[in-house]
Amino acid sequence: MKKTLLPSATARATATATILALAGAHIAPAGAAPSAAPAASAADDAVTHSDNERVPKGAAWTQHYFPSSDGSGTELHADVLLPEELPRGEKVPVILSVGAYFGHSGELTDEKWKKTGPSARFKDLAEGGHLFERGYALVQVDLRGFGGSSGCLDYMGKGEQADVKAAIDWAAKQPWSTGKVGMYGKSYDATTALVGNNLDQDALKAVVAQEPVWDMYRLTRSNRVPKLGGALAPNTYNQIAQLPPLPDDQKRYRKNSQYELKHPECAAYNTDNNLKPDPEDPYWRQRDLAKQAEGSDTPLFFTQGFIESNTTPEAMQEYLAGHQGTQRGWLGQWDHVRGNERTEDGRLQMGRAGWFKEVMSFYDQQLKGIDPTTDYPAYAIQDSTGTWRSQDTWPLSDRSADVPLHDGSYVDRGEPGGSASILTWSEPIEHAVRVTGTPRIRMETEGIGNVMAKLYDVAPDGSAVMFDQQVAVADASGQVAVDLKSTDWRLKAGHSLAVEIGTVQDGVWIDTPTGDRIKVTNARLSLSVDDPADDRPTEGKRSPYLDTYVKAYTTKELAARPPSFTVPTARD
Repeated sequence: MKKTLLPSATARATATATILALAGAHIAPAGAAPSAAPAASAADDAVTHSDNERVPKGAAWTQHYFPSSDGSGTELHADVLLPEELPRGEKVPVILSVGAYFGHSGELTDEKWKKTGPSARFKDLAEGGHLFERGYALVQVDLRGFGGSSGCLDYMGKGEQADVKAAIDWAAKQPWSTGKVGMYGKSYDATTALVGNNLDQDALKAVVAQEPVWDMYRLTRSNRVPKLGGALAPNTYNQIAQLPPLPDDQKRYRKNSQYELKHPECAAYNTDNNLKPDPEDPYWRQRDLAKQAEGSDTPLFFTQGFIESNTTPEAMQEYLAGHQGTQRGWLGQWDHVRGNERTEDGRLQMGRAGWFKEVMSFYDQQLKGIDPTTDYPAYAIQDSTGTWRSQDTWPLSDRSADVPLHDGSYVDRGEPGGSASILTWSEPIEHAVRVTGTPRIRMETEGIGNVMAKLYDVAPDGSAVMFDQQVAVADASGQVAVDLKSTDWRLKAGHSLAVEIGTVQDGVWIDTPTGDRIKVTNARLSLSVDDPADDRPTEGKRSPYLDTYVKAYTTKELAARPPSFTVPTARD
């Protein structure tokens, strides 16, 4: 059978993009402490746009240093942007971002800045949200190992968690701060925002997280099978951590930025720990953000692409179930993009307008106590037809059911073919139905090897779109249980759902085929469905990436099988 996934070269390019946006391992060896840092530092004289074009218009830039909260001696660097005309003694709420990409020489290795200045990573927020005109501060803090902070990078472990805690506390206690902090980010710094929520800091009043990682293990591995992006990431992030400072950076900044070069154990520790396959290893349990979210209540506004190739929607439902505070979200069919990003021809990448208006309304309400003037939906969701709806929560399902799948066997060769998979088809559905939430497959197995599970939307003409997948290891336990990625995919009337279980056939994972024959029995698919007839429409257009995805993941060579189960619907 022909592969329905992106071609190998594209998959590998996608994995590389994953690295550049967040993935990987950044970890601090226990006890690795740089030279002792003072409690804080005096700021340089404020610099404005007229002094340095890298400073946003309307802002005054200063730099600060303060210790992390873990007692390791790690010193953190912050770029602070205050409203330029802020009167002496007046206080403003703080928008805080903590991450790996705020180094003065650039986010990645190919940027060529000649003069030091604050990172432009969130220039779009400053301008689109009119931050300084509205009376907000923007604070960008380098995590340990990056930019002007000392120490070893730590991949959302206790070290980086301590950095986030210290940054929130520091931002809340400054003389120009009201003491109310909101976090903002996309990808890596969206994930540190989730960390902030988990830490239960009184000063943190709101979190905006675009395309975050919900559990660091699942970014790197899938049920013990390594992902290509996760394997390559340590080297990429070690390179970012070692980016040189600029010649006109402060002496203190330059010294801190060279920490990793003088401590090669940082890079070695990252690479070694990234190889641990067991999700229950203490290293990964320390980074299980979804589990740590239980009982948290910071108001949360997030975005998540269901078909995104980087920070995929894994452990999202678990995180949201544990989070007890206000939740807002844009969910839909896009790749690793920001809410305001556009294509080259001007189309919004997510398809929905008004990102910064909605974000600033959220911040105004949570940080300033200003009631919204627009009645925004709690959740705005785009399903696979490109149609947007509003919901009070997610997932919202009319019915859940377990459906039986075929017994069978396949050879774990890591390549397509007649012996490579077991297929189970449903009856064509009479009414449209949406598969939502997090599907799960359980099975009994014999043999040692790899397992890949896929869900297909099959049209009456036989063309099939693979819309969900996951992999795992079949071992001596004889039991495999796999949570697929969260999804929101509508099956139209007359379409069928097909389920494939077989060997791994995708360059996203680095599987090691065993050549064993894997026997599968008592397999069942658990899924939740929603009736689109009940939808409440809301504003939004079709995401441009949805067409790209459907084209890449469609095949007409899925082997037909007699239908053996019925997809549950709300109308049954």
